Amino acid sequence: MNRRSLGSRLAALAAVTAALAGCASDDGDDAAPPASAAPSTASSRPPGSGGTPARTPDGTLLVTDFGADTVTFVDPAARDGAAGLGSVRVGTAPYGIALGADGTAWVATAEGVAAVDTRTRERTALIPYRTDTGPVTTGEYRGGGMGIALSPDGGRVYVGVNVPGGNGTLEVVDTRRREVTRVVPVGRRPFDVDVSHDGRQVYATNHDSFDVTVVGTGDWTTRRIEVAPYGTEGGLGSWLKPHYTAVRPSDGALLLPFEGERLAVVDPGTGRVRIEDMTANTHQHGVTAGADGTLYVVGTGPIDPSRDDGPSLTVRTPDGGERIIPLDGPHETVALSADGRTAYVTGGFTRAGSWDGLSVVDLGSGGVTRLPVGERPLAVAVLGEGAPPGA
Repeated sequence: MNRRSLGSRLAALAAVTAALAGCASDDGDDAAPPASAAPSTASSRPPGSGGTPARTPDGTLLVTDFGADTVTFVDPAARDGAAGLGSVRVGTAPYGIALGADGTAWVATAEGVAAVDTRTRERTALIPYRTDTGPVTTGEYRGGGMGIALSPDGGRVYVGVNVPGGNGTLEVVDTRRREVTRVVPVGRRPFDVDVSHDGRQVYATNHDSFDVTVVGTGDWTTRRIEVAPYGTEGGLGSWLKPHYTAVRPSDGALLLPFEGERLAVVDPGTGRVRIEDMTANTHQHGVTAGADGTLYVVGTGPIDPSRDDGPSLTVRTPDGGERIIPLDGPHETVALSADGRTAYVTGGFTRAGSWDGLSVVDLGSGGVTRLPVGERPLAVAVLGEGAPPGA
């Protein structure tokens, strides 16, 4: 494992991109036209299909097309893109996605939270934010929803809302009434939102303020936990900030990977942060935990190509053992198949250098198949077992 000092890290950062602020992007925040007030139900379907589409099968992937305004439905076995399952227009620059047990997909866009009926593959609502995020734009630093999660009972959606140039908010959506019922202040650029297993706490992972905001869902009080294993030197210009979080099934600890070198293990009750070693030696973003506690971490590629390793998927067992599976090109987030045998890793990536597809990783053999799909796919979710009501 490459043991680099913070000083050498910052020197590498300066050499690579002195002008970037955080995980900067080439595409910028280009203005997008304002959204229509009326919710659209437009969707694309296979040519000649007509009428109501067949029920979307379990195991279908839903990916948010950050470079478009759609969620694309993907048959991962077809190996030829959307395989006729089509896309749904949800809103500008969709980011995170959460799936409900009733078959509704909730999508964080720049305009509001979209609700998508996965059975009919139509958008059924677009719930505007209460937070003022300025003009609707695209690009890495656009305002609007980022991380998103559902309460265990499905009654609430929690979405982290980015406010360009300032602190963000956590907006709480009542899934039955389909409206925002509460706004809670959090940190800067809430990349990820997670919920404790008992639903009593929500965790907003704030990229640009080096912290996690713990929100109590009983009284809506907040606590800030700094998560900065390399320190905060460099501020917004630092690469060494938190991105995504996994909640460990065994004890509810928060797991945040950094640079393929350090795993921050956070006790959300006490605020204590413990650091464990990692071995991938690459800039890391997305993370998810399997039911057995195995951690899957997306390596996006090197900050400094002369010192760092390329993109990868780290498979980390609960005892800390790691297997590194190389990937081709940058990636962003990861989801698991229902049987835990396959990982789906998106190629959208928040920075420049993304590609339009997924890597399908056989976790047994380590084999990787690249599947073209969508336009800069950023988040991915797997439609679960059991048909949605009414199917």
